[in-house]
Amino acid sequence: MANVSKRSAFRMLSGLALLSVLGTTVLAGCSSNDGGTNTNTNTSTNAAGNKSEGSKTEDGNYNPEGLPIVKDPITLNVLTIRWGSMGDTFTKNAWLQELEKQTNVKINWQVVSSNDWGDQKSVMLASGKLPDVIIGDIAFTNADIVNNLSIFRPLDEYIEKDMPNLKAAMAESPELKKLSTFPDGKIYSLPARLPSRPVSSVQPVINKQWLDKLGLKEPTTIDELYTVLKAFKEQDPNGNGKADEIPYSDSGDLDMNFLAPFGITDLRANHMVVKDGKTEYFPTSDEYKAAMEWAHKLYAEGLIDKETFTQDNTMLTAKRQNPDASLIGFTYQWTPDAVFGQWSKEYEAIAPIAGPDGNKYQLGEPNGMSYRRNEVLITTTNKYPDETARWADQFYTGEASIQNFWGAIGTTIKKESDGTYTLMDPPDGTSADAWYWDGSLRDFGPKYASPEFEKSIKLDPTSGDGLKLQLDNLGKEFVTEPFPDVMYTAEEYADLPTLTTDIDSYIASTRAQWITKGGIDEEWDGYVKKLNDMGLEKLVKIYNDAFARYQELK
Repeated sequence: MANVSKRSAFRMLSGLALLSVLGTTVLAGCSSNDGGTNTNTNTSTNAAGNKSEGSKTEDGNYNPEGLPIVKDPITLNVLTIRWGSMGDTFTKNAWLQELEKQTNVKINWQVVSSNDWGDQKSVMLASGKLPDVIIGDIAFTNADIVNNLSIFRPLDEYIEKDMPNLKAAMAESPELKKLSTFPDGKIYSLPARLPSRPVSSVQPVINKQWLDKLGLKEPTTIDELYTVLKAFKEQDPNGNGKADEIPYSDSGDLDMNFLAPFGITDLRANHMVVKDGKTEYFPTSDEYKAAMEWAHKLYAEGLIDKETFTQDNTMLTAKRQNPDASLIGFTYQWTPDAVFGQWSKEYEAIAPIAGPDGNKYQLGEPNGMSYRRNEVLITTTNKYPDETARWADQFYTGEASIQNFWGAIGTTIKKESDGTYTLMDPPDGTSADAWYWDGSLRDFGPKYASPEFEKSIKLDPTSGDGLKLQLDNLGKEFVTEPFPDVMYTAEEYADLPTLTTDIDSYIASTRAQWITKGGIDEEWDGYVKKLNDMGLEKLVKIYNDAFARYQELK
């Protein structure tokens, strides 16, 4: 599921009749009524100044400390989105079921496929019929929240009085609070820190079997990479007697990670990089121009697949998993076994490739690829905000976090006698990653695995998450400072789509032209001028203003 963790785009369903059915499905049971009469009378003011019901501690049912959270059971309607056809098997997680017993907070899970969510979300926001809680950061984006603040409850006061685990986590890892603070200075969603995540994101992956057959060493510079790719094309490394080897291939566009040797590491996919603490829009930089010239040289010599800019991902996958022989020589992936099917064992990750300046650059997060925002939202229609906050706080311990990332202790995780934790082997015929998704919230939901707690987690270094941590050693020292995961104001969110749609499209089209046909020297000045005419200065100002606000947060 490595590609899933890249936040792939939702596929939208069309048709009014289908939309109506989908809306009815997700909206059913979205009130907070647990079947009894709610007697809560306290009120709180939401972001729009409206009054909404809050927990009444005086009625004797709510326990502000200890467990159970309430003496008589209550029910919360909790919405979460799952990738594709994953379904709701995670709800059988033994830790989640035990939590219901310990807290007396019963959960009515409302599980929606990411395939359907785009339309359902629109219906939900338009209707105002909301669940009590939303789990997972693919449900609502930053823009969704900023543009609908009246329906999401500010959580600062609840963190302070109801969430000692999260409060302690924020003190230990200030990034959690910084990441969760919206432009108005309030926190509307809860964060997560996932366990045992690497510093590096995708890394260079090469066909090691081809290298060995041709007597070549792993490339360390762009000149060595050129030599290797040329040998891959010309010397029949797959041994089938055909000139069918493809040194490098992609779908729809050139993967920006291919330009990493030039210092281009675009973690947020917004064309912004940070160098020495200062931001830069790289498509107008000298480095980008040099990268285009280099890529054109490779393309002109057939070292980049001629179909890179025209094929879709299905066509690329067919090449990567060609049944007769391996066809692809070089790529960037999360792990070497991510996309090559039966040929996976031929590939290995290598250290970053040094660029023209002699330096190596690796995409990633210096603080680790661990931090998430928008993992829990509490709506203003939720009649039990204190109880809900205390329920969510139970997730912010080490043991809770690993059980909601891999699966329950005794089912997926073994707790050893020395206090360490190891992962069990998945059932035959099931990949480890699929097993973890089946049995846990995995990437989604509240978590906090502290750096100290992570020391007690022992992962198999030959597969899955343990393998990624091993591969991380190849490139983590070269990870660049990424443009941070900033927040924008409502006004900025209104301007961004208009600006980025045209600008990004123009950049992509000129990139394809320069790589396939050349001509960048003659066209560069006109290209930069057109970008400025399209509003690039305003776009960069939005990015820089958000960056400055983020830097000021503590």
